[in-house]
Amino acid sequence: MDTVAGKPSDEMVEYLLKRRSVMADDLTEPGPSAQQLKTMLTAASRVPDHGKLCPFYFLVFEGDARAQAGDMFVEAYQRANPDCRDGKAECERERFMRAPLVVAIMMRARMSKNPLWEQMLTCGAAAQNFLLAANALGFAAQWLTEWCAYDENVRAGLGLDEKDVVAGFIYVGTVQSAPEDRDRPDLDLIVNHWRPGLELKKGDIYNREKFGYPEDGFDLSKLKRG
Repeated sequence: MDTVAGKPSDEMVEYLLKRRSVMADDLTEPGPSAQQLKTMLTAASRVPDHGKLCPFYFLVFEGDARAQAGDMFVEAYQRANPDCRDGKAECERERFMRAPLVVAIMMRARMSKNPLWEQMLTCGAAAQNFLLAANALGFAAQWLTEWCAYDENVRAGLGLDEKDVVAGFIYVGTVQSAPEDRDRPDLDLIVNHWRPGLELKKGDIYNREKFGYPEDGFDLSKLKRG
């Protein structure tokens, strides 16, 4: 198979420099065809993968499956929020109806000598490749998690177990209006050309000072090899 490795492409560079997400609420029909979806999934599967473990799989929600997932979200939300105001849970029924296609990128831990952290990175790369392929085929997309990615009742309804993590739900559709770009990271704050004794610029300006760190943010011990 011919590959693009080492082949210059000004079009590809321009595409990467202009890539952006579009809010799920701004997506509409038409969605991808079956062949276009297969192309996106194929591109998502072609990622760096230490040990060839394929630590990911996909759940596709289209057609009536989106509404059926919505029924599950309503029930799960009510269980998690028994005192929620009238109508709040019912809004969850429309969650996957915001776009004609939703694809869940699932991280699945594999038995391997390779670090779990590397498997997680591979899954993230699969999600990004899916986004890029969707854009390249003329669609807009947004990668979201939201509460349902972490809710145990939703996880059970999707058939997940302790080895599965929802990397994200990617909403795909046709953009209604061109979105404005947002601020991007300042390279001067995050790029380091290493030399002995260099004081590293780590981009700490991007901390959200009103929040603490995630509870598992520094617990990398379980992610390392052996």
